[in-house]
Amino acid sequence: MITLHIEHAISDLGTWRAAFFSGRGASLRERHGVRGYEVRRPIDDPEYLVIDLNFDDPGAAAGFLDELHRIWQTPTASPALVGAPRTTILESVEMNDGDGGDG
Repeated sequence: MITLHIEHAISDLGTWRAAFFSGRGASLRERHGVRGYEVRRPIDDPEYLVIDLNFDDPGAAAGFLDELHRIWQTPTASPALVGAPRTTILESVEMNDGDGGDG
């Protein structure tokens, strides 16, 4: 599995959620092959998000990241975003799904 890992500060969770879950946001993720996602935030910083978007291959993740960079350059297209996001594309090497077994 390939994961696009994104971290960024936000000014308002409700505004950010509305943009992320909008029809445009959902269709953009679908068009670029996002297989699933997880959005988290530190318990001591409610204005910071950690987003993991899962893909089948690194090319799809890189293409989606390119699109996000274009979106992030326009404040109206990226409401509630504060500053420049930190991103990296990760490849799963090993995973434990919590069932007590390996892999």
